[in-house]
Amino acid sequence: MKWEEKRFLVAGTGKSGVAAAKLLLRKRATVFLYDGNESLDTEAFFQKHPFLRDVPLVVGELSKEVIQNTDIAVLSPGIPTDLPFVARLRAHGVAIWGEIELAYAVAKGRTLAITGTNGKTTTTALLGEILNTQFSDVNVVGNIGIPYTEIAADTTEDTVTAVEVSSFQLETIHTFAPCVSAILNITPDHLNRHHTMEQYIAAKERITERQTKENLCVLNYDDPVLREFGRNVTARVAWFSGEGEIARGYFLKDGVIYRQKDGQRTEIVKTKELNIPGRHNYENVMAAVAMAEEIGVPLSKIREALLRFTAVEHRIEFVAQKRGVRFYNDSKATNPDAAIRGIGAMDAPTHLIGGGCDKGSSYDAWIKAFDGKVKELILIGETGEAIAKTARKLGFSAIVMADSLEEAVWIGYAHAAPGDAVLLSPACASFGMFENYEVRGRMFKKIVRSLEE
Repeated sequence: MKWEEKRFLVAGTGKSGVAAAKLLLRKRATVFLYDGNESLDTEAFFQKHPFLRDVPLVVGELSKEVIQNTDIAVLSPGIPTDLPFVARLRAHGVAIWGEIELAYAVAKGRTLAITGTNGKTTTTALLGEILNTQFSDVNVVGNIGIPYTEIAADTTEDTVTAVEVSSFQLETIHTFAPCVSAILNITPDHLNRHHTMEQYIAAKERITERQTKENLCVLNYDDPVLREFGRNVTARVAWFSGEGEIARGYFLKDGVIYRQKDGQRTEIVKTKELNIPGRHNYENVMAAVAMAEEIGVPLSKIREALLRFTAVEHRIEFVAQKRGVRFYNDSKATNPDAAIRGIGAMDAPTHLIGGGCDKGSSYDAWIKAFDGKVKELILIGETGEAIAKTARKLGFSAIVMADSLEEAVWIGYAHAAPGDAVLLSPACASFGMFENYEVRGRMFKKIVRSLEE
């Protein structure tokens, strides 16, 4: 592509949009910025990002003139693809890209991509740790926090990049073809964005769309949707299972993770040697190991990385112990299935802080998973009443409503006995109360650390 001959409209002025615009400027393309929020403080934006001051910024209504002068629109992941302005762009023949597609069009080297409803961040971080034992130029990017576009222009043929990819980002790919992909699991999430489970599944499965038989796709054998999908995917398939032995692939049995290939069983690691608890994390380990082995990382180096890896921030992260009460930050549990995994990792009576922004989820399975572990449910946010109603319907009545996260932490601490745990695992998005789950998690940690002993 002759970048300097193309006119790009970058929609969204957050971290992803800024990184995309910066990359396009480096490629000497013509760039316009767009934000539908007509009350955006443009002067504050340019003060924060002075290198973009010469880039035209359009806010509010997108004019016909701008549309007619656009070849490719790059949407930030948070922008739904069914908005009216996107439809207008398509009607005028404008190509719709996302951050992942733009970065991939520029990047060099090998790309390994991970998606799934839950476990993406932990698996991507772990894969990056493993890759660093073998390769000298490794990037860990995408939905994990660093935009892929931020590093794409600096990659070389020797670069190996691990990318966490969300369903939002997969909606806008065209040529994206990782040499190794993984879909960890699929459970209901983001139905307020995708509208139906079928559309959500289709978005996740697009990660393999451009893969060939030369590539590998790592899939969860225990997930019925993925087991069926694996029969038709073009790429070669590597399976993993947390439920027991499988004839070919990676599996967990009697506290040991094995690889079974050509009738030969090889021990990878004992779960008691790992620093990340819970079956869901053992599944993440299997996926990362399968991906790393595919591109030539020897098992000895994989084990070295597995034994030193600790939990990522905001995912069942131990924060502190106060007066014998342990506090855990699981702010990344933004849907009920992820929150179920958080409860499953607890080994003490738990005071659970939940609630937040409604994503159209059902909370029944989450409440049922309490299974005697949860002593008290402390609820915040717009979903608080709906969750409380579901809990009472299912016979759980130890419920307290809180007006803020700070109040919720105080309640949990006041009611907890030595040996108990207080777990922030909201099962909901953070929007409305916090900018994102990272801000929510860091606020939780700040509040916990300020508690008196």
